[in-house]
Amino acid sequence: MEFLPESIIKVMEELGRLPGVGPKSAQRLTFHLLKQADGHLMSLGDAISNVRNGVVRCKECFCLSSQEVCKICENVLRDRSKLCVVESTLDLIAIERTGEYKGLYHILQGKISPLNGIGPEELRMAELFSRVTNEENPIKEVILALNPDLEGDTTALFLHKKLSTFQALQVTRIARGIPSGGNLEYSDDATLIRAMQGRQLLS
Repeated sequence: MEFLPESIIKVMEELGRLPGVGPKSAQRLTFHLLKQADGHLMSLGDAISNVRNGVVRCKECFCLSSQEVCKICENVLRDRSKLCVVESTLDLIAIERTGEYKGLYHILQGKISPLNGIGPEELRMAELFSRVTNEENPIKEVILALNPDLEGDTTALFLHKKLSTFQALQVTRIARGIPSGGNLEYSDDATLIRAMQGRQLLS
């Protein structure tokens, strides 16, 4: 590729750093961009440069938001007795896309992974337990919508053990409509709907 201009090689290298984008995909994307009008490239560049501007974490659920409390948490029509625990904003988006779930969320911002040095203290677990014990907004059901891999199972077991100490709290986990080792964000809507409808009481 030495024969290509440095600017093109640089774009291919940067695109290749993105998750799910291999060398060939980066090459195709770069040459697609070369065909675009200057105005479109400037608009794309500005959007990327400003992607973090005005983005904060919701103080309630820790979803990415443009305001202190996200639109889901401030929506009075949501079922405030249900709390769905997910790993990331991408998982929240996947569940919201189905239109099946009408409760609130809590984003852990990861999962327990001892090999990567991530324990309960590095996640938003203290805030979760605080929400569950808040008498002003009593939670009746906590739904563990964690990815069905080793770390997700470990996190679910840890949370179940802790949450089972709270009386009158039902702890469920979404059904295994998600294949083992799969990710919520890549699951189709029908699979996610079946998983939410078939959630099971953890015992």
